[in-house]
Amino acid sequence: MSDTAKRALACLDLTALGDKEDQASTAALCAKAVTKFGPVAAVCLWPAYVAQAKTALAGSGVKVATVVNFPSGMEPADDVLAATRKAIADGADEIDVVFPFPRWLRGEKVAAATLIARVKEACGAKTLKVILESGAFPSVEKLAKASVDVLEAGADFLKTSTGKIAQGATPEAARTLLEAAARGKTGVKISGGVRTMADAAAYLALADEIRGADWAGPATFRFGASGLLDALLADLEGRAAPAPAKGY
Repeated sequence: MSDTAKRALACLDLTALGDKEDQASTAALCAKAVTKFGPVAAVCLWPAYVAQAKTALAGSGVKVATVVNFPSGMEPADDVLAATRKAIADGADEIDVVFPFPRWLRGEKVAAATLIARVKEACGAKTLKVILESGAFPSVEKLAKASVDVLEAGADFLKTSTGKIAQGATPEAARTLLEAAARGKTGVKISGGVRTMADAAAYLALADEIRGADWAGPATFRFGASGLLDALLADLEGRAAPAPAKGY
């Protein structure tokens, strides 16, 4: 499985979005982002730690991502835009914004999509990943429709989950996003409950099935996970995998 583990490692957004993150945990996260098997794609952390991570990872090739409108998807638009601009000024390469899924689900589709378009404008050339919170949708049909709205609003990536509700990523949700993203050049990020080598292999196989064997790489496909790294390193080092970590 080592080839698959190397591939997954290169696509990993190493994530620290817990309630007790601080400068020390940020430093530890950044130190883990460059392994002897190569760097991860990005670190994803709270906005307060973007500048610290940017300095720590200078020259490493690891991108710095942060979250806005997270995790509820219901913050005031002006606050979301201000947070986006501040994160970019601090050095963020990528913004992971939560789609206003509660508004979309109650019929406020134009307002929900408009926020994403405004965040994309604020991002400029930086990468915008839009978290749909797939586990909150009552059907894959509605998830597919929301994905189209998000694509039309300018998303660079469709992302499954915040990891903050009970239902994280599922194969069905991943398939829906992969198929929606195939309409254009949009990437897909699988997050929420991805913890084992088997999880990573299954989602990569699904991406290969839908988008082709050469499609999934750091520019087009990501895993958002805090615990997956240990499982990938265990595989690459030929040792037993640790017990799956809890969390994002």
